[in-house]
Amino acid sequence: MTFAYFLRRSARYWGNHPAVLYRDRVLTYRELDERSTRLANALLALGLRTGDRVAIQSRNCPEVVEIECALYKAGLVKAALNPRFTASEASDVVENCTPRVMIAGPGYTDYSRESRGFGCVEHFFAISGAPAGYGTYEALIEGGATTAIDYVPKPDDLAVLHFSSGSTGKIKAAMQSYGNRLASMRKMILSMDHPARPGDRLALIGPITHASGMLMQPYLFLGATLVLFEKFEPAHFLAEVPRLRLTHVFMVPAMINMLLAEPALATADLGSLRTLAYGAAPMAPARIREAWERIGPILSQGYGASESTSGVTRLSTADHADAIARHPGRLASCGRALGETEVRVVDERGEEVSGDDIGELVIRGADVFQGYWGEPDLTHEVLVDGWLRTGDLARVDTDGYLYLVDRKKDMIISGGFNVYPTEVEATLYQHPDVMEACVISVPDETWGESVKAVVALRPGRKASAAELIGHCRARIADYKSPRSVDFVAELPKNASGKVARKLVREQYWLGASRRVN
Repeated sequence: MTFAYFLRRSARYWGNHPAVLYRDRVLTYRELDERSTRLANALLALGLRTGDRVAIQSRNCPEVVEIECALYKAGLVKAALNPRFTASEASDVVENCTPRVMIAGPGYTDYSRESRGFGCVEHFFAISGAPAGYGTYEALIEGGATTAIDYVPKPDDLAVLHFSSGSTGKIKAAMQSYGNRLASMRKMILSMDHPARPGDRLALIGPITHASGMLMQPYLFLGATLVLFEKFEPAHFLAEVPRLRLTHVFMVPAMINMLLAEPALATADLGSLRTLAYGAAPMAPARIREAWERIGPILSQGYGASESTSGVTRLSTADHADAIARHPGRLASCGRALGETEVRVVDERGEEVSGDDIGELVIRGADVFQGYWGEPDLTHEVLVDGWLRTGDLARVDTDGYLYLVDRKKDMIISGGFNVYPTEVEATLYQHPDVMEACVISVPDETWGESVKAVVALRPGRKASAAELIGHCRARIADYKSPRSVDFVAELPKNASGKVARKLVREQYWLGASRRVN
């Protein structure tokens, strides 16, 4: 079974139904199947062969969906640059993966063979416009044949190079195979709280070249419509829900925070929504409860990573309801192991921990990636005896619910005590004035490192540093509470929309010879 077969079948079942909606554009299932076949043939006619990389950088648009489908059909590897990557990051990525073709969307057509890292690119195409040195995307499609391509991938054939956002330092390329991607699709379809049906509409707000895009193939498999948003504007999204009859949506926690701060939420008609899935970053229990009450009892959470291809654990809508009614502490959980995935929490010796002990989360399953492109040493470091070492610190309760404590690298050691920033941030989020919070370590002559909170307040709110420190000290141990608070209008985000803790922290360590104290 292949993605090409699934799309061809969907085109037969629901040919005139919209597969993709974007602004005033409608792309039917039949059109998506035909255009992606033409594109696949056109790329192969350029001389590309199985395993060659095709780079793309674009904001959300129907062409991105077509390109992914075409690359699956042709056996070519998608190397998607996040549209928020800087020119320098884009050069690093292209230099690393050496694509033969670059397809660029609006705003990303200033690359050329003379740009750093782009000397390997043989063909440049623009989705819109015709910059010097670029062919047009539409002309490429029009020149492609409509003949189905006879390519059946092996499970280990490389399908996607998924680039990390760079929040952990050097940008890395996770190698995801066809087997990984099919396993991911199986898990998503089998785990839906409200399985999608033909006519349902999924709102994709974040970059579909990355986390949001993992939902495209499962929903196309089921005959639903992908509704693409170029950017997230809370008031606009709330107005679009009833107008477009949106039924499903995926958000990162920062987007939910913005919705909760939007005055229009009080009168918004969200009756068509059946599922609001969130993930890609932890969400404070206080904010989850608020969203449940104000947006609706439709929340579903997933935890995963580029290296796991898809979700590792899931806190279902039923789990949310049960936690709110009977187990409030469970709102801090990211759920239980999902589908085929095996999950363990282990100590430094690789032995499973229990109770309240904290260890590293390791996973195994058909969707665990093949390693990092061009980084064998790093691959051997994270793939050990068939298990992926995630680098995430966690604990697990007697019912199998996992609780992420923090990334190993983010742990603060103050006065000999370990402090996990996520716990402190969750406490800050319980204060009604806090919109966003990021907790970091700063050098401290007495304690080695002390805990600092960098906070963005809700519009019109005026909480003071002393008030927030007192709020934390009333709820968590004194050594965990911030010793100082800085206020900002907005916290910086990385290309995936997560708070960029590294950027927040960096300014406080300038001039230090090392980043621990």
